[in-house]
Amino acid sequence: MPGNHSVALLAYDGLCTFEFGLAVEVFGLPRPEMPQWYEFRVCAVEPGPLRATGGIHVLADGGLEDLRHAGTIVVPGWKGADVPVPGELGQALRDAHAAGARLVSICSGVFVLAATGLLSGRRAITHWRYAQKLAAAYPDIHVQADVLYVDEGDLLTSAGSAAGLDLCLHIVRRDFGARIANRVARRLVIPPHRDGGQAQFVEAPLPEKRAEISALFDWVRHNLHRELSIDTLAERANMSQRTLIRRFHETVGCAPKQWILCERINRARNLLEAGSQSIEQIAAESGFGSAENLRHHFRQQLHTSPAAYRRRFADPC
Repeated sequence: MPGNHSVALLAYDGLCTFEFGLAVEVFGLPRPEMPQWYEFRVCAVEPGPLRATGGIHVLADGGLEDLRHAGTIVVPGWKGADVPVPGELGQALRDAHAAGARLVSICSGVFVLAATGLLSGRRAITHWRYAQKLAAAYPDIHVQADVLYVDEGDLLTSAGSAAGLDLCLHIVRRDFGARIANRVARRLVIPPHRDGGQAQFVEAPLPEKRAEISALFDWVRHNLHRELSIDTLAERANMSQRTLIRRFHETVGCAPKQWILCERINRARNLLEAGSQSIEQIAAESGFGSAENLRHHFRQQLHTSPAAYRRRFADPC
């Protein structure tokens, strides 16, 4: 758990109902099976009742003064990319961030974070329709237009709408580990991790060969312990190496080697959480070959060691 597990969700007049609702579902829904779940509050940006899309009115638990107590603050969309951000909201977010809060935006909510100046020099993402506008309005922000979310540690941003679920689950994964995030995803009836970025949704049909590459993904996940060269993958998919690499970029937004590394890290995390296998056994089963190689990639990708990860996230049962 983070030191401060209080989550504050912003509400404003003209509220984006879907983005608001998915944050409530992940962070605000009571979970009696999780005795140390998040403490949750809705904080109004302006006096209410506040209108939300669909004829809904929202009465918040508190106001901007409550942000100073939050460990995580979520901005669920915004009124519009060109709508000014109130100065008192920007100041409240800067103060909360300076006090240690991590700031999270969903979809167009990134424009609120951008207005605070905190994203200057950082990576960020928004809905693909707004990516160019964000880059033009804030040239000092490194806009990542082809991913589902960006985690900068204390500043996290998501792409359009449903990508907010991916980001919220990522936060749960960061705080509680993959096993708990998978449990939350199962309850939501969604995959715990979606492959690819929002590039696959940008006013273009999905690749015709998507079924073939999906079958390859399934095969790889069942064979992570093997040596998985480009030659092996291309032969398995009955594609040329060049076509295979292009399909990977079209579907998951990265090269095969990067995707396989991510899958191996996820397999190792699940094994560390679920059982008592040795680090050497986990390294072999997840395809890293040696314990030292596993430790190297954990340090590089997760900034921790397998042993420390196990101590923090292993299932006590």
